[in-house]
Amino acid sequence: MDFSSIRKLITRWCAGEENWVDTRTVYIGNKEPPPGAEAYIPQRYPDNRIISSKYTFWNFFPKNLFEQFRRIANFYFLIIFLVQLIIDTPTSPITSGLPLFFVITVTAIKQGYEDWLRHKADNAINQCPVHEVQHGKVIRKQSRKLRVGDVVLIKEDETFPCDLILLSTSREDGTCFVTTASLDGESSHKTYYAVQDTKAFITEEDFDTLQASIECEQPQPDLYKFVGRINIYSDRNEPIARPLGSENLLLRGATLKNTQHIYAVAIYTGMETKMALNYQSKSQKRSAVEKSMNAYLIVYLCILISKALINTVLKYVWQADPDKDEPFYNQKTDTERQRHILIRAFTDFLAFMVLFNYIIPVSMYVTVEMQKFLGSYFIMWDDEMFDEELGERAQVNTSDLNEELGQVEYVFTDKTGTLTENNMEFIECCVDGYVYVPDSEELFFRALCLCHTVQVKEEETVDGIKMGIHQNKATSFYISSSPDEVALVEGMKRFELLEVLTFDSVRRRMSVIVRSTTGEYYLFCKGADSSIFPRVISGKVEQVKARVEHNAVEGLRTLCVAYRKLSVAQYEETCHLLNSAKLALQDRDRKLAEAYDLIEKDFVLLGATAVEDRLQDKAADTIESLQKAGMKVWVLTGDKMETAAATCYASKLFRRSTQILELTTKRTEEQSLHDVLFDLSKTVLRHLSADCVDYGLIIDGATLSAVLKPSQEDSSQGNYKEIFLEICRNCSAVLCCRMAPLQKAQIVKLIKSSPEHPITLAIGDGANDVSMILEAHVGIEGRQAARNSDYAIPKFKHLKKMLLVHGHYYYIRISELVQYFFYKNVAFIFPQFLYQFFCGFSQQPLYDTAYLTLYNISFTSLPILLFSLIEQHINMDILKKDPSLYRDIAKNSLLRWPIFIYWTFLGVFDAVVFFFGSYFLFNNSTFTSNGQMFGNWTFGTLVFTVLVFTVTLKLALDTHYWTWINHFVIWGSLLFFVIFSLLWGGIIWPFLNYQRMYYVFIQMLSSGPAWLSIILLIVISLLPDVVKKVICRALWPTTTERIQVGEHTHTHTNTYTHTHTHAHIMHRSTCLHLHTH
Repeated sequence: MDFSSIRKLITRWCAGEENWVDTRTVYIGNKEPPPGAEAYIPQRYPDNRIISSKYTFWNFFPKNLFEQFRRIANFYFLIIFLVQLIIDTPTSPITSGLPLFFVITVTAIKQGYEDWLRHKADNAINQCPVHEVQHGKVIRKQSRKLRVGDVVLIKEDETFPCDLILLSTSREDGTCFVTTASLDGESSHKTYYAVQDTKAFITEEDFDTLQASIECEQPQPDLYKFVGRINIYSDRNEPIARPLGSENLLLRGATLKNTQHIYAVAIYTGMETKMALNYQSKSQKRSAVEKSMNAYLIVYLCILISKALINTVLKYVWQADPDKDEPFYNQKTDTERQRHILIRAFTDFLAFMVLFNYIIPVSMYVTVEMQKFLGSYFIMWDDEMFDEELGERAQVNTSDLNEELGQVEYVFTDKTGTLTENNMEFIECCVDGYVYVPDSEELFFRALCLCHTVQVKEEETVDGIKMGIHQNKATSFYISSSPDEVALVEGMKRFELLEVLTFDSVRRRMSVIVRSTTGEYYLFCKGADSSIFPRVISGKVEQVKARVEHNAVEGLRTLCVAYRKLSVAQYEETCHLLNSAKLALQDRDRKLAEAYDLIEKDFVLLGATAVEDRLQDKAADTIESLQKAGMKVWVLTGDKMETAAATCYASKLFRRSTQILELTTKRTEEQSLHDVLFDLSKTVLRHLSADCVDYGLIIDGATLSAVLKPSQEDSSQGNYKEIFLEICRNCSAVLCCRMAPLQKAQIVKLIKSSPEHPITLAIGDGANDVSMILEAHVGIEGRQAARNSDYAIPKFKHLKKMLLVHGHYYYIRISELVQYFFYKNVAFIFPQFLYQFFCGFSQQPLYDTAYLTLYNISFTSLPILLFSLIEQHINMDILKKDPSLYRDIAKNSLLRWPIFIYWTFLGVFDAVVFFFGSYFLFNNSTFTSNGQMFGNWTFGTLVFTVLVFTVTLKLALDTHYWTWINHFVIWGSLLFFVIFSLLWGGIIWPFLNYQRMYYVFIQMLSSGPAWLSIILLIVISLLPDVVKKVICRALWPTTTERIQVGEHTHTHTNTYTHTHTHAHIMHRSTCLHLHTH
């Protein structure tokens, strides 16, 4: 059992629900039911506080420390620090404790600040005022004080404070309009319905007389599922039961629109609301760079253990000779000398671990976190990713995946609203086989709509007669100077809406049942052609079907319309089926689907409509750029195949030269799925060597289900998934049509788990894309909004710059950061390892305590942090114009093992040069002008000085984009090291028990050979890397390196041209001046 299950059980037990049930009972207004109705059992529910923060004032320190020490590097340094406190080690505990304290403190401040912002946002939400109906009056209270069962008054444009059941509205028909953009990104107005038996309650006094209870399911995160029923108690003995569904449920975070006010009852509050449950369910994603960092860390940990083990063994080999035993000045007591050799060896092993522990770059993690956190602002500040029409900027919901934007191999995109504008324009309709286009017919209907004097009036008294009164309620009515105009406008008021069979993505249709003024019943249905045509028994089917297929090829979205006339008996049977299904608390969705299937049949086809959903601006250019960058773009849509295919051609996903492979239901009806798959596989593999052949695959949802779930009866057919993946890998683009939301996530998961483990990105704009967005490595919301995505961009075109520029820069920067950290720590600690061979393995440190402590957190930290924030190895305009540069960094190319080994060996080489170069120069007894010989601290200081200058200059050589900030930080860091060393060794500090560094640095710099050796060793250390780069750029240049050379040449040419032109102008001016005189 996992911790979440245990936590849930504890919560249930604490809530007094020992016998946990799948439903809850809510009493409206928290009033007891009338006597004899049912037993009143008050239940405890959470209040309406939203808590998105991780910490409280009391648990911040223990919880934050626990989370930080779960990291292997932090935990390792904690162990080293404790070892230094417990046993006698060669270095002070400060050398490990201070860097660890710095890292822990900086991380805690960052996480504390982020959590403070979350607390601030929570308080703003929880203290928001709401209006509650209590004892016939409206009172004002804070949102956090709402309880389950409270009746609330919501006004237009207000946001719902919790999940509510709609009881009544200001509209006569009991409906209200809601936008759910903050939940699923959909900005369209959705209609919700009040309970029929409570929509007459329109005042606060009315609700004081209402006695009712609601039975519903326990909280669950599905935004589109709700099952419940309301029991309304009246004078009769038996309560009236009415079904409740998702059409009655108003979700927290949604906003009331075009409705003056509503009354509703709180059903789920606080952290039990669907919005909160969805927010909690997001899983943590980890980037490929972070995985590489952890792998490298394990390698370096193994190197550290090996070095400590080698030194421990060599120490006891050295001490085996009686003449080379530990010297007297180590002050070992007889008790220590007489301890068991295994205990002494283990203690020495730990001491060597402490001495070499700086090879593990503990500060790398805090630097990476700061780089990601600060670097994410460059996306949000990018003015080119600001959409003036929508007034929105790009949004970063998680900064942990910035570098993953530079590693994307597969892009999965929705079509409607993502590639297209989701702004429909009517093109034509086909009625009974006849096509009507918006020309003369449009003008005819427009004339009828506009050429009249009809006005809408509320209640009015005319000649003593009250008009606009219906059932003692005010209602609207039409008036006009001509009665025939009123007749035309009222023509569509002849039908009364009785039932609504709501749309769902499985049926792909919706229906209404209406009654005419003559008492006849009709069932009208509209939906996708694939869901309507099989249920049609008459009408001009062939003519309409031909027109639908023609419009689909043109890229138009089609909708079919049909009807069925119902007898009174059929209507009563239909009502019975629907009511039985709606009142069920268990398996309601399945029962409703079965009822809909029985009702929606035997249609008469009326016709079809065609609307155009235009491509977004620069969508085709974006897809073309992504493909040139080496990414495979898949379109996942629920649309008809022909419509989606036309959009793919328009967006340049498919080209006219693309050979289309179909894996659809139509083809599998002619051949078995096994044969179709193998035929496609042979076709693809046969032309694999031909570069000119460009394949595109089209697959539909039904066939995909068969591929993912092959028949178990015939196991000889093999694994269809592998064959399908092989076909997809050799196709430049894939279109998946007729896809259900869950199938989109299955496709992404299938590609993610393929043997190559490619990095995937999913982009969508609606609730049906949420599962796909959560499944992909990187999820992007195509519209501002939702909590489900990692990033949000206003338009699809902004994806180009986000990946090709920002993603490229992020990956280059963090790759250099990670490799550089390991390199500079190897160069730092390997001389310490070599030094043990010259000091009898006595664990004598080479560097001073201050240098050990400040190397990673002060002397070398700022230059690499700034580099990882602002470095631009290539101009961003070139990155946008030449997408192929993205291929140079594909598949984590800069963090592969060969490059990691090169950086490690470079660090080892530099360390050998530092140490032995200083050693041979140090052997000269006339090192200073007065013949004075220096000690071991001078030797260590010389090595450290060469080290700091070399690793800093190495970073300077790797920098391509120079600004005043670079110069200030790089040269400032070196200057700070020099000033610190002068002060540290030039002053007698009263708080130190020893002054071993007093005058050491100053005395070293007073020697001419020291200056010469520093310069010489720095040049020798940097030379191999420079030579390697020159040779590689000359013989095997990458595309990036060619462009860098071109940029420098272009800059030089422009400078020369500018200078030459300026000199020419000056010469002409001088000649003209002389001629004038």
